[in-house]
Amino acid sequence: MASAIGAQLYSVRDYLKTNQDMAASFAKVRKLGYEAVQLSGLGPASPQEVKSMADGEGLTIAATHIGYDRICDEPQAVIDEHRLWGCRHVAIGGLPGEFRNREGFARFAGEASKAVRPLIEAGLTFSYHNHSFELERFGEAGRTGFDMLIEGSDPEVFSFELDTYWIQHGGGNPVSWLRRLKDRMHIVHLKDLAMRGGEQLFAEVGEGNLEWPQILEACQEADIEWYLVEQDTCQGDPFESLGISLRNLNRLGLK
Repeated sequence: MASAIGAQLYSVRDYLKTNQDMAASFAKVRKLGYEAVQLSGLGPASPQEVKSMADGEGLTIAATHIGYDRICDEPQAVIDEHRLWGCRHVAIGGLPGEFRNREGFARFAGEASKAVRPLIEAGLTFSYHNHSFELERFGEAGRTGFDMLIEGSDPEVFSFELDTYWIQHGGGNPVSWLRRLKDRMHIVHLKDLAMRGGEQLFAEVGEGNLEWPQILEACQEADIEWYLVEQDTCQGDPFESLGISLRNLNRLGLK
């Protein structure tokens, strides 16, 4: 059985700036034991060049992060690229700045539900990747931006790519949120949070404070298709960090 764990390439974005760097990084990720990647932070390679690099290392392109503007402005190009890569899952890395206010969350939920429909009709999925600002509360009712995204979007077309670190960073419980969104998720970002010197820091999975057995159990309940490892910043070599996360996940029983 193929692994369901992928490396989010944003973790090694500083090593993806040229085609030569990208090819070397794909090889390093494969050597670590990953069998899949999520495309993000790539240099100016063509879709065919990206496919050739991934195929050459035996890497599945599990998912992508792209700009919301591309979904709105060139949906057919997005569809064609993902078909070329054999990839179903399209995600955006965050909420565009113009929507980051009380009215904007609801407006984005409605607009995006319409904008992504061509992708869904072509057999792809769309997911929204959260940070912590979505957990800010607004008004007397105390509704969060996340509440507005969930309630204002069409569940048939609008899914979520929950990020465990950012939920915890915003004061949420990753397990509770995974269970709340279990019917609207295909992919998840696994990322740990450590406390050092009074600061919240990104950490390799299993090296921080998150409750991984419970998180992985909730992911299984949600029937997650791809578990994507990401670390926004690393204290050392990001490839080494990806390797530590993978080994720890394997020890926790995730293959």
